[in-house]
Amino acid sequence: MTIQWFPGHMAKARREVTEKLKLVDIIFELVDARLPISSRNPMIDEIIQQKPRLVLLNKADLADPAMTTKWLAYFEKEGIKALPINSQAGSGLQTISKAAKEVLKEKLERMKSRGIRPRAIRAMIVGIPNVGKSTLINRLAKKNIAKTGNMPGVTKAQQWIKAGKEMELLDTPGILWPKFEDPETGYKLALTGAIKDAILNLQDVAIFALRFLETHYPERLQERYEMEELFDEVVDVFNHIGKLRGCLASKFEVDYDKTAEVIIRDIRGEKLGRLTFDDPEYIPQ
Repeated sequence: MTIQWFPGHMAKARREVTEKLKLVDIIFELVDARLPISSRNPMIDEIIQQKPRLVLLNKADLADPAMTTKWLAYFEKEGIKALPINSQAGSGLQTISKAAKEVLKEKLERMKSRGIRPRAIRAMIVGIPNVGKSTLINRLAKKNIAKTGNMPGVTKAQQWIKAGKEMELLDTPGILWPKFEDPETGYKLALTGAIKDAILNLQDVAIFALRFLETHYPERLQERYEMEELFDEVVDVFNHIGKLRGCLASKFEVDYDKTAEVIIRDIRGEKLGRLTFDDPEYIPQ
C-alpha cells in the first residue's frame, strides 16, 4: 500500500506561506520528535529558502530520549538550532524565545547598530498536520486562541497571535507534500496520527509497526504482548495478539482489523514505552 494525502487546502497553504515569508524574521519548524525526518516536509526547505530557522522537536515526552539526543546532535551538525519540547505539557517552551534570539543574533545586532528600536520577534510556525502547532501557540500565548484538535486538518487559515512582549506568531495550516518518496514515511506518519485513520488500511500500518518493533524494540514487543519469543511470520504475531486481547471474529478466528486497531492504539498510547521511528544514521536519500 502506498499512502498519499494532499487535500486541496494544503496547496493553498503552501502559496500563503510563500507570500507571508517577507513578514517574518524566523521560521519555527515544528516536527514530531518520534520522527524528526519523516515529519519534516521536504518542500519547506524549498519554500523558506534562506530564512532563519529553529526546529522544535515536539512530543519529546513520547520519543526515545536516547534517540532525541542523537537527533539534536544531527541538527547541530547540519547548522540548525533545535530544541526538544512538549507543547501539551508546556515543557521546554521557556527556551524558545532565547533560542530564537540566538539564531537571529546577527540581524538583531544590525538593527541595534542602525538605531532601530527592539521589537517583538515575528515568527511563522510551520509543520505537518497534527504535529501540535495550535497547542504550541496557545501555550506561548497563554490563552486558547488557535483551534486545536487531535486530528489532522484542524487549522485551515493563517492568523497572527501575540506571545507576550517578545514574540508575534503566525500560525499556518499543516502542510503535507504531494508524494512520499520513501514508502516508510507514509507508514510512520500514519502510525503517529498525522494522516487520517479513515483513509488508511490499518492492517498494513500495524504490520509495518510490528516489523519495526521486532527490529528496534523487540524486548518491549515481547513484554507488552506476553511473547516468550518472536514469531517468524507476522500473521502469527497477529494471531497471538488477537487471542491475547480478545479480538475474535468467532470463537476460533482472530479479527485482524480489531487487532490492528489495538496495536496502533497501544503505540500511540505509549503502552510500549517511548518510541522513535527515525534514526539519524539511516536517513533516506
